[in-house]
Amino acid sequence: MWMVLVLASLVDVSAGSGLTAKLENGVTPEKHLPETMVGGVALLDYDRDGKLDVFLANGAPQPSLRKDGPRYWNRLYRNTGGGKFVDVTERAGLQGVGFDVGAAAGDFDNDGFPDLFVAGVRNNTLYRNRGDGTFAEVTARAGLRGTGKWAVAGGWFDMDADGDLDLFVVNYVQWDPARELACGEKVRTYCHPKHYAPEPNTLYRNNGDGTFTDVSAESGIAAHAGKGMGLAFGDADGDGRLDVLVTNDTVPNSLFRNEGGGRFREMGGPAGVAFNDDGRALSAMGVDFRDWDNDGREDLFITALTNETFPLFRNAGQGQFSDRTYASQVARATLPLSGWSAGIFDFDNDGWKDLFAACADVQDNTEAYSERRSRQANLLLRNGGDGRFAGEAVGRAAMHRGAAFGDVDGDGRVDVVVTRIGEAPLLLKNSGGAGRHWLGVRLRGTRSNREGIGAVVTVTDGKERRQWNRVTTAVGYASASEAVAHFGLGAEGEVSAVEVRWPSGVVQRLGATRGDRYLELVEP
Repeated sequence: MWMVLVLASLVDVSAGSGLTAKLENGVTPEKHLPETMVGGVALLDYDRDGKLDVFLANGAPQPSLRKDGPRYWNRLYRNTGGGKFVDVTERAGLQGVGFDVGAAAGDFDNDGFPDLFVAGVRNNTLYRNRGDGTFAEVTARAGLRGTGKWAVAGGWFDMDADGDLDLFVVNYVQWDPARELACGEKVRTYCHPKHYAPEPNTLYRNNGDGTFTDVSAESGIAAHAGKGMGLAFGDADGDGRLDVLVTNDTVPNSLFRNEGGGRFREMGGPAGVAFNDDGRALSAMGVDFRDWDNDGREDLFITALTNETFPLFRNAGQGQFSDRTYASQVARATLPLSGWSAGIFDFDNDGWKDLFAACADVQDNTEAYSERRSRQANLLLRNGGDGRFAGEAVGRAAMHRGAAFGDVDGDGRVDVVVTRIGEAPLLLKNSGGAGRHWLGVRLRGTRSNREGIGAVVTVTDGKERRQWNRVTTAVGYASASEAVAHFGLGAEGEVSAVEVRWPSGVVQRLGATRGDRYLELVEP
């Protein structure tokens, strides 16, 4: 049974869930920069029993500084049903080897079991899911070891539509623990990103045999250094190819347009997403790339820091975006907050996707030198269907970081798992949208990748209203969400049509389909 602590649409049911591991960040008096950058989370059904499990990336004693002392292991929790989880980390072999930050889930070898890429400081790790409840560490064998960069996040997508998932890795800044700067006037604080040089991101092409090739240079990705935080995939210009949005910290965001043939062109400035409407590069953090206004074009929601607002971009077509942050009332709700992970999901199943942001300050001692607070409540922004959003606080204040989204209890509503520095994760059960209908679409690719990642699903209801959603696990900040296309149907108990555009180019169409269930589709 779920243990309900407060009355709200997203209810804290963490107590008694079994999710007990604290997010440790290896905090030191020197305020080493990675300490504030933890805490990715992934929702994935690693054992294929139909229930979403939870993987948590944890920190460790700072690299090159401490050779002894406590270890802060990553954690894998198996969902046993009824809101309960058990720790299976050691059996699964997912403890980790360094200071890990982010997690990316995807079936890179198309064997039906989701694998894990874990991003970290100077050390990334690839775990292959053996399908028997254990994972094999295959980083070196796969060709992913040895970049020496500080990776924050990773994301799986099929950049060339060959049926194999490729890997995009977001790198942050050049950082040396032996030469950490001292910042802050009244008290020691984590330093501003301006003190560190940027890093280019990394793109790996899947060779289809369990190995990858670094194609960062020839693809054009390596030509653009940034201070990457989050990434999301979507088709910005409607050409059928997946583009990549990378949020950058205090430097312009990057939109890598997929030109085909393994080439990408950076188009953040021309597209209107590099800066906000004031022409400022923000401390951009998490991002989701989905259609929030039901016009068939994928939009962007990005989190940032206090006094910057959380940018909301509307896709105007032909690869152009307009800043709707103020007109949507998102600016007013987000101005006093600092955001990390982000998600665009229909939390109340009314047919309009809402916005969620995991919130907390970068600094853990903000109160010592300002009137702000380090710990903050999360934010839910409800979509009114008229281009405007209304905000409400979710849960108690904490040092929130990563967030992953998925139907943890199988009731057709999108739940949330949020990490908290120094605490166990926050498990938010979605109790909203009572009496409203829904449809979840799960895919199994044959010519496309096994999970159908990158596929676009369109549903049409009996009143000819349409909704679009893309299957992706790359959502928010350093985190991975369920590989399902979820739709709220409101009062409609069925849809009149379902269409799937698979990454292979195959288009699959179904007629009238009842709701309130998960529809399992196999690529024809």
